[in-house]
Amino acid sequence: MSEKTANPAPLGLLGFGMTTVLAQFVHNVRLGSVDGMILGMALAYGGLAQVIAGIMEYKKGNTFGTVAFTSYGLFWWSYAFLNMLPNNYFTGYFYQLPSNESLAAYFFMWGLFTLMMFFGTLKKNRAIQFVFMSLAILFFLLTARAALLAYTSMTATDETIQLFTRIIGIEGIICGLSAFYLALAEVLNEEHGKTVLPICPVS
Repeated sequence: MSEKTANPAPLGLLGFGMTTVLAQFVHNVRLGSVDGMILGMALAYGGLAQVIAGIMEYKKGNTFGTVAFTSYGLFWWSYAFLNMLPNNYFTGYFYQLPSNESLAAYFFMWGLFTLMMFFGTLKKNRAIQFVFMSLAILFFLLTARAALLAYTSMTATDETIQLFTRIIGIEGIICGLSAFYLALAEVLNEEHGKTVLPICPVS
């Protein structure tokens, strides 16, 4: 008699979605600093919860889920460390703040990874396709912002950059909310044994 295992995807999606919404709202839409709330969410729910979900997907034999959740969980950890190490949280040595050039490369590689993962969603459902495509767009927008700051005379206080940053934040909130919706849909649809929230499976 085989034991039924739970679906870990909603946990990973919620960890990603909620952290993304909070980070984009505070850091980009409101033009605020990366504060302790964002770093705490990035380490715990955005990071740890997704790594746990990835390990659970591994146990289920789901390669896509393993790679996606584990990678984005570690993305949030790396993002937290990028902001914590320069402030001497762990060692007696002050690490240099990441430059705009390095951030452009950082976000570009994550955007490229996300775009490749998007093609793995083409046989799944429209909801998860939207999550991955909107996330790829978010990473490429962040790449463009970092590149503008690195290779032009623009600064973070310029009105054009601030407007662009807020647009990025709004797009990121939409991305995060789409992951939140998909997680909620998977939980409710399974609990009720019917489609409560549609995710539009690919026929």
